[in-house]
Amino acid sequence: MISYKPFYNTLFQKGVTEYELIFKHGLSANTLHRMKKGEAITTKTLDTLCFILDCPVSDILEYEKPT
Repeated sequence: MISYKPFYNTLFQKGVTEYELIFKHGLSANTLHRMKKGEAITTKTLDTLCFILDCPVSDILEYEKPT
């Protein structure tokens, strides 16, 4: 299962808000909603987030083994 927990830690560490992602960088609010629910995002969106936050993919998502 893919988890976006690292994404929220990265936002906090970099001092970036969801509001800023939406209104300054043009990220879709629906994308953030999907991430909160643990749903899939595209690799293009992942690439965009890595560019905006200047971070590797591992700072956005991680794999968690199902229990």
